Amino acid sequence: MVERSSGFFDTVLDRTLNNLRNAWRDISDSARNAIGRAPRPELAGEDGELLREQMRNCLEGRGGEVSGRARAADLGRTYLALDQPGRLTFLRILAESFDIDRSEVAACCARLVAADERERPGAERVLRRALEPPRIKLLTQFNALPDGVKFLVDMRAELMALARDHASLAGLEQDLKSLLAGWFDIGFLELRRITWEAPAALLEKLIFYEAVHEIRGWTDLKNRLEADRRCFAFFHPRMRDEPLIFVEVALVRGMSGSIEALLDESAPLGNPTEADAAIFYSISNCQKGLAGISFGNFLIKRVVDSLRSDLPRLKIFATLSPIPGFGAWLDQHLADGEEAMLTPAERRSLDALPAAKGQGLRGILVEPGWHRDAETLRLLKQPMLRLCAHYLLEEKTATGRVRDPVAHFHLSNGARLERLNWAGDLSLKGIQQSAGMMINYLYKLSEIEENHEAYIENGRVSASSQVRSLLRS
Repeated sequence: MVERSSGFFDTVLDRTLNNLRNAWRDISDSARNAIGRAPRPELAGEDGELLREQMRNCLEGRGGEVSGRARAADLGRTYLALDQPGRLTFLRILAESFDIDRSEVAACCARLVAADERERPGAERVLRRALEPPRIKLLTQFNALPDGVKFLVDMRAELMALARDHASLAGLEQDLKSLLAGWFDIGFLELRRITWEAPAALLEKLIFYEAVHEIRGWTDLKNRLEADRRCFAFFHPRMRDEPLIFVEVALVRGMSGSIEALLDESAPLGNPTEADAAIFYSISNCQKGLAGISFGNFLIKRVVDSLRSDLPRLKIFATLSPIPGFGAWLDQHLADGEEAMLTPAERRSLDALPAAKGQGLRGILVEPGWHRDAETLRLLKQPMLRLCAHYLLEEKTATGRVRDPVAHFHLSNGARLERLNWAGDLSLKGIQQSAGMMINYLYKLSEIEENHEAYIENGRVSASSQVRSLLRS
């Protein structure tokens, strides 16, 4: 049994770091011998200038391609050997000492303004070069190293966290994001199905990266990879052993409304050739450093195409999704007063429950274990479904998008709100996120483009009559 403990996480992360160190050790030896000692982990004293010298050597590009790779590998090993304060200093030096030369940019702008028609193309080329900071060339050199792309992805993950408190790092973070966005264009990605026969190291990463429904161990994982299940992931050719994003799919008859039923390890094995529905029940982004570079919409569409080709009896393509923003939204509104949220009849009905203790809906929901009482579940069902439908259909941000992040993702992809499921996820996480409710987003292939355009251009939410009728209940 693999436990999702901090020790398990540390093992996976340590293995990744060791792979990088080992891959670069031999490559970098010649450069390290030429430069001298490596900076200390905290980059104390003169170590900062020693690091700048390393970076300048990388940019000068003396020698051939082999020498350039050696210098880049040595700089990468320096970064991996630093402690947290040392890495912050490293990134600040890279951001501040290797940024654009603003006085040169100003001079180039002045020359462009003064240029005549014949001189303008040359002046524009010079300005474009001046606007590209030297650090971009330095970062690009890691692309040629084994696991160098993974190194940059992880570096951006650290940058995003640090840039919130250190404004000088924001430009470097955006430069790195732009580089990665180009390298991770959808055309470069490979869709692969992951089965139980995959290498153990890759299966471990599924457990590690699963973000929606925790994988409790090897037995749970094996159940999710059985014949009536599918797991697909995108991979990059320079990160062949690292999934970028993966989706888990259940092949069943009819639309599923309970995650417990889908993950039940004791349930009999289904026949995938008899299934008429593919239920996407978990989508997990694996690389924090690729945040803001979207793959999920392409992943779902590619998986639908693959499933339709292999299993032509499939007619329904839908999700069974959490509603992660509903709990916080409801809690805030109940704290402000629930009189406007419930009808008089609903308040009278709920006040009769002992769990309410005279505090109405909020009093019930803060009571531990309320979901284990059948009468409470029965009386809560209709008002909670109505409130959740209002949240999903009516609550918008200033830009016109729906407030729930999962809803926004699927609506942007062209799905529609198909069915709300009461008591769809009665785990602790499900209760906290959405009072145990889940939702099916339906991908009706003939309507995807129309739904996508209506939502993106006008903020119109596509929803079934069943969901819309809840607003009037």
